[in-house]
Amino acid sequence: MSDSQYAAAGVDLQAADDAKARIGRLVAGTRTALSVGEVGAFGGMVRIPAGMRRPVLVMSTDGVGTKVLVAQQAGRYDTVGEDLVNHSVNDILVHAATPIAFMDYIAGHRLPVEMIAGVVEGIARACVAHGMALAGGETAQMPGVYAERTFDLAGTIIGVVEEDAALHGDAIAPGDVLVALASTGLHTNGYTLARHVLQDVMGLALDAPLPGTDTPLVDALLAVHQSYVQALTPVLDRMHGLAHITGGGIAGNLVRILPAEVEAIVEPGSWEWPALFRVIAEGGKVSRDEMRDVFNLGVGMIAVVAPADVDAVVHAASTAGVAAWRLGEVRAGPRAVRFAD
Repeated sequence: MSDSQYAAAGVDLQAADDAKARIGRLVAGTRTALSVGEVGAFGGMVRIPAGMRRPVLVMSTDGVGTKVLVAQQAGRYDTVGEDLVNHSVNDILVHAATPIAFMDYIAGHRLPVEMIAGVVEGIARACVAHGMALAGGETAQMPGVYAERTFDLAGTIIGVVEEDAALHGDAIAPGDVLVALASTGLHTNGYTLARHVLQDVMGLALDAPLPGTDTPLVDALLAVHQSYVQALTPVLDRMHGLAHITGGGIAGNLVRILPAEVEAIVEPGSWEWPALFRVIAEGGKVSRDEMRDVFNLGVGMIAVVAPADVDAVVHAASTAGVAAWRLGEVRAGPRAVRFAD
């Protein structure tokens, strides 16, 4: 089959080569002292940082869900690239791991070079911000699987931590305090329900203001997933546990780090839901329990610490520009998360 026939079937090799060249330049700009090998090789390579006694690799793979549909509607592609990296960084941060390498996967159909490059620009920008190499990735043209100019996005992160410094949640004990760190919005979860309510039920256009605010809906929906590295790294040694609040909400994620025979009590009166969540609940008549099951409700990360360390955690977060507050406490009881309504 000639190139022209391949293009007619849905795969433009010249466009793919143009995208690879531009991506190659972006990848080269993220190389760190740990990078090994050449850009464009079949595999990406990074060294383990020197001087570690018992290094453990911490790996995670994730995507940004249907947030990509909002990006496609808006024609704004770089922020979902940042989302992908920041979400992944947070997922390994809860184990106290330092990110050292990232790899991305973009799959779609007839994706213009500017669209692909926009996504990778956001990924590269976030990698540089975290001192992490974008070690490689894959861009797959898949006609028949995706509609034209649509794509999905996923990535894999590799981090490293000393084995005896890794956080697992096993140090959490009755008397500990829950400290919430604020989210910047939906982050990368709950977009299917949010889009249904805001666009289908309420009929809001992306350029319309979010009701009750001056913020365009598109800006509220595409707000970049917060990275908590700067907020938490200075106080990681004080942590008994960390929970990244993603799909499943506060209860579904916090319970994952609780030891047996302790329960976490969340105080709903300790914070007010940000406007975006209130609009979704009211506009879609979504119950409080379903909102809690689906969304982060303004809480992007929960730190579990001893009472004496609460002020230090709040101060570190504030210094990094992230709001933080006492969210609740840990008590003896069956392993669970309860809201003190």
